[in-house]
Amino acid sequence: MNDQQLLRYARHILLDELGIEGQEAFLGARALVVGAGGLGSPAAMYLASAGVGHIVLADDDTVELSNLQRQLLHSTDRLGQAKVASGRVTLQALNPEVDVQAIERRLLDTDLDEQVAAADVVLDCSDNFTTRHQINRACVRHHKPLVSGAAIRFDGQIGVFDLRDSAAPCYHCLFPEEADDVEEANCATMGVFAPLVGIIGSMQAAEALKVLAGLGTTLSGRLLHLDVLTMQWRSMNVPRDHECAVCASR
Repeated sequence: MNDQQLLRYARHILLDELGIEGQEAFLGARALVVGAGGLGSPAAMYLASAGVGHIVLADDDTVELSNLQRQLLHSTDRLGQAKVASGRVTLQALNPEVDVQAIERRLLDTDLDEQVAAADVVLDCSDNFTTRHQINRACVRHHKPLVSGAAIRFDGQIGVFDLRDSAAPCYHCLFPEEADDVEEANCATMGVFAPLVGIIGSMQAAEALKVLAGLGTTLSGRLLHLDVLTMQWRSMNVPRDHECAVCASR
């Protein structure tokens, strides 16, 4: 690291558990962030400020006025712009050293496979089960750690599915695609409390950084649920389903 980097990341380097080696791990890492909305905004901003060297930001949407209540990557003067273009401007202003790749399309099939394979950690900041399951399958195929977050109304959740570990569950183990009791919900129809996405997205960044530097104990094998109205957290153990249609062959 050069002198400017030593100064920029000094508060990280002071942490005995992180130090120069951990910061260098961030600088050399590649993170894939799928979704540049409410969760992707704080997640990507904290990854950039922490010095993750290469951030791939993927989203096919544009900035709308209703996004600005919670999506901090964007601003009023960028209405109508692609979210990833707006996000790249914000992230590079925050930390010009970070290489931000903006992908203005929905990642599918081979495209998704290639991006997951190249990443050191994947952050699912999407807002629908179809995309979440596609990302999960790609992470299973390539044995990549997946940090998944969700937020609706006043409820949020976060979990880590570390597919490098043969004993770890995948997202499908917890939420099977064919489950009858899983309802598709989105904030466009149900609403979402603005600070909630900030809390969950920031936690996604924290878990991703822990994965990259090998810090502490991640949420692998656990799901945290937050009821922000009561500010009560609940933790649920998530065992691996050895008959899982997606990861049973691992």
